[in-house]
Amino acid sequence: QEGAKVPSKRNQNTSIVTSDLLHKKLLKSEQKNWNDISPTYKGITKRIKEKLEELHNMYTLNSGSPRMRFGENVYFEENGCIFLAKADDGEGNAEILFSVEDLGFSDAFIQQIRISPDERYMAISLKSENSEEATCIIMKLGNLSVVEKVIPSVFSFEWAANDVLYYTTQKNLKCQNVFMTTFTYQKHTKLVYAEQDARFFVDLYCTKDRRFLTINSSSKTTSEVWLVDCRHPLESPSLVQARTTGVIYHIEHRKDQLYILTTYGEPAEYKAILTDNYMHRINLDTYCMSCRHIASSGKENWQLVYALEKKTKLVDFEMFSDACIMFLKNGGHLYLNVISFVSHSVQSIKLPTWACEFELESHPEHTTSTCYFQLSSPVHPPKRFAYSFKENNLIEQAVQEVPIITNCHTTRLLAKSKDETLVPITVFHNKNSKELHRRPLLVHVYGAYGIDLNMSFKEEKLMLIEEGWILAYCHVRGGGEQGLSWHRDGCQHNKLKGLHDLRACIRLLHQRGFSQPNHTALAAASAGGVLAGALCNTDPALIRAMVLQAPFVDVLNTMLKTHLPLTIEEQEEWGNPLEDEKCMKYIKSYCPYQNIKPQRYPSVFITAYENDERIPLTGILQYVQKLRRAALDHASRTSKKGNWIPNIILDVQASGSHCDSSWEHSLNE
Repeated sequence: QEGAKVPSKRNQNTSIVTSDLLHKKLLKSEQKNWNDISPTYKGITKRIKEKLEELHNMYTLNSGSPRMRFGENVYFEENGCIFLAKADDGEGNAEILFSVEDLGFSDAFIQQIRISPDERYMAISLKSENSEEATCIIMKLGNLSVVEKVIPSVFSFEWAANDVLYYTTQKNLKCQNVFMTTFTYQKHTKLVYAEQDARFFVDLYCTKDRRFLTINSSSKTTSEVWLVDCRHPLESPSLVQARTTGVIYHIEHRKDQLYILTTYGEPAEYKAILTDNYMHRINLDTYCMSCRHIASSGKENWQLVYALEKKTKLVDFEMFSDACIMFLKNGGHLYLNVISFVSHSVQSIKLPTWACEFELESHPEHTTSTCYFQLSSPVHPPKRFAYSFKENNLIEQAVQEVPIITNCHTTRLLAKSKDETLVPITVFHNKNSKELHRRPLLVHVYGAYGIDLNMSFKEEKLMLIEEGWILAYCHVRGGGEQGLSWHRDGCQHNKLKGLHDLRACIRLLHQRGFSQPNHTALAAASAGGVLAGALCNTDPALIRAMVLQAPFVDVLNTMLKTHLPLTIEEQEEWGNPLEDEKCMKYIKSYCPYQNIKPQRYPSVFITAYENDERIPLTGILQYVQKLRRAALDHASRTSKKGNWIPNIILDVQASGSHCDSSWEHSLNE
């Protein structure tokens, strides 16, 4: 408009410099505070570290790493090395194919391994603790393995053929480009797919029979799949079904048939969708490259064949030649559903009640007669199991001598939330503990992105059980423990439901005699910091302490900054306050940073990372300063005898990235 002043770049630069100086000043202040206070914990730190190392040596080192079998060859990774052994020869004679240290990547760890179909090439991704981006190294295997190619900033990669590798590149936490590179006579690399929508993230997957490579472009709520025919890997990808808002789908393939797992239709939970006959049958003669789609694969031809039960989470899915296995979670329990393509039957197997987490092992050969996987819980080290298709039963694998946890009791509760919804809680405690109401309680929460609470084995959780602690995991809405609807009920304009759930869970635990507020601590990481921080503002009397790792505590200011790498993508989870005033007010009503006020707060310990690309460190620094001021303000206003001032401590790690660290680094934390 006429007369409007145009802001000068000089003013903008001054603002940036001032902000940068403030950040450095806050960081320096917190580092000094940490250096002053950390020696206080020197004695207990030494004792805990020794105990954790003892437990790590007893359990984790004995569990072994997953094996990949190709015919007579077995590949496995240990201590930064990749080994090749013969299946019948034992691992004592294993040959070293690759060593992280030998290639000068001593600070990196092996993230993924992909062997080419003819076993002439091996692709490996290496990641350091200080970066989200990985480096892909392609080795040519033989009598003397050599490095064929090094590709920086790679996220996912798959072999489409013996000498054709597809990979996605990662930049600023986004994966939107897919490249193809070849390794034979005419070596070349070309871009084969580029995603234009900032909300979508692209990754790769090979169908179990290696017939197709799938290019999966997904937002938080919508997906689209393109297929690369592995028999013609140099041809252009073909679209299965154009993206439809609110519809997610995944593709598998066996015996000239496509199998589609999708949320299409009501209810919007995962279901098996097929066309034509019993299975989504496609005449591959009509697989048309020129029109770039697979005939009859569009959703107008989809028919419902199998749907999950209500409040059931699909954890994983594995295809085999004559059956597929669905790994499911329902009511806090884990199940296997075996769908037979021979007898057209479905068998449901309930897994051991102590189990909380699956980890599927790699099965490169889809014709195998056995499916291997590991089960664990926060206090139970991984235990190997196998499902035999021939015997039609579950077999517990007797591997290394790992001591069995016998003194831990698992309890499952349901808390009634504000709107009468029942919220699951998983509780662990020592069977020998007396007077549980006097025992310390550590409550865990996450509640975002449809992701389940992490309940894999951790040495520190077992140590706490042995020390008499109670561990509680609150499966609140916003997470994925009870299916996709559980997530939808706790995101965007429903985010407060997760807070109501958490409050109801902690109150129920205390009512049932599990500890009391004065002995209760709350733990959360990343986006779990939203609900934990919100409860700290609304119900500080429910807990005595809060422990946060790289927490998201400044939702409003973060979602207003579109220059940050994840803001646009995250709008499907938190909403868009820039364009929706109601959304702005709603986020402001629960955002931890926005709702700090003078009151008696619990003690707070936060770990953050200088190099964290996901959670801006500035937001955490400002949160800690504001929280500390509010606590001191409250203490100065009240003159009660013995007035309690909480410890509010921030440990900023110079190394490490977002909640992703090696054993050694996590031990130090």
